[in-house]
Parts: sequence; C-alpha cells; structure tokens
Amino acid sequence: MKDISKFGQYCALAATIATAGYDVVQLMQVAGLLKYPADAIVIYGFSLLIPVPFILAVLALHYSAPQEKKIWTHAALLFSVVYATYVLLNYVVQLTTVIPMSLQGRGEEIRVLDQTPHSLFWDVDALGYIFLALATLFASFRFSGRGLEGWVKGFFLANALVTPLICIVYFYPTFSYTLLLLFGTPWIITATGSMLMLVLFFRRRRALA
Repeated sequence: MKDISKFGQYCALAATIATAGYDVVQLMQVAGLLKYPADAIVIYGFSLLIPVPFILAVLALHYSAPQEKKIWTHAALLFSVVYATYVLLNYVVQLTTVIPMSLQGRGEEIRVLDQTPHSLFWDVDALGYIFLALATLFASFRFSGRGLEGWVKGFFLANALVTPLICIVYFYPTFSYTLLLLFGTPWIITATGSMLMLVLFFRRRRALA
C-alpha cells in the first residue's frame, strides 16, 4: 500500500505541475505577454503533460480505495481515460500538424484541424474537460468529509460544479477573453487545487503506512 501511495503521489505531483504551468501560460496569453506560435506551443505542451499522470494518479486512488468505494474510483478511472483520449488527440494534432503547417503558410489546408472557437477540435477539447469533471465528481465519493479527505472531496466536487461555466466558455455563440477570464478562472483554482489535494492525500497515506 505504501508503494501505491508513493506512485500516486508522484503522478499527482506531475499532473499538478503541468496544470499550474498551463494556468500561468493561459494568463500570460490573455494578458498579451505571449504571442503565436509561442503561446500555442507552450499551452498545448503543458496540457499534453496533464492527462497521463492524472490517469495514473486515479489508478493509484482506485487501488487504495476500500472495497465498498471502488465502484466510484473505477468510474472515475474510466472517465479519466475518456478525458485523456480526447485531449491527447487534440494536442498532438495541434503541436505536430496545425502549428508547423500554419508556420509554413499552409493554414488553409488544415483549417478543419485548427482549434479555433466552435471548430471540430474546439468541441473535442470541451468534451475532454467535461469528462475530466466527471472523473473528479465520481472520485469525490471515495473520500470522507473529514480532515484532509474533506478538502480533497471539496475540491473534486468544486471542479465538477464549475463545469457549466467551462461549457459557457466553449459553447457560447461568441468567444471572448473576457468570458474566458470570468468563467475560466474558477477552473484554474479547482483543477489545480484538486491535483494538489491528491498529492497531499497520497503523502498522508505514505506517512501513515
């Protein structure tokens, strides 16, 4: 059990660092401190680093759960795999196809692949984060409402509850950075906080093992 907690802690830590990196770059982009293609490369790069360690952290959470709670962690694991499938597809396409071809002046050839508001891969990205929210929602039922577990549960539930705000950002007819800041900022807090709480949860389990 100690090895599982150690594994989970380091995977959750990797996901936390990647999520925090994404948050910083997103804010820098909105503030105009980063321009294309640097902003896109760094944002997609950090985003690409989140899903795999997150899946592995949820896997560790599943194996550390009491038998009667495994139904919730198993569901969370399934949703995290769906999340990862969507976003890994998207970010690999953006980094290896869209950005290089746009820099060659061939943007028209790959317009359908570009993640612009209300495009195909914009919706794919939205679906990814909806399933991430479902993963944290179901994972929250693994925790009690007391002490550190209460904090983990609270952040996981909060991350699920801000999903309607994220959906507004993605699906509102007109996208704007104002909308992104207004409705996306809560996600920065809940998503990064959820990853960090998971690190602390596994760290505590290691200490008590």
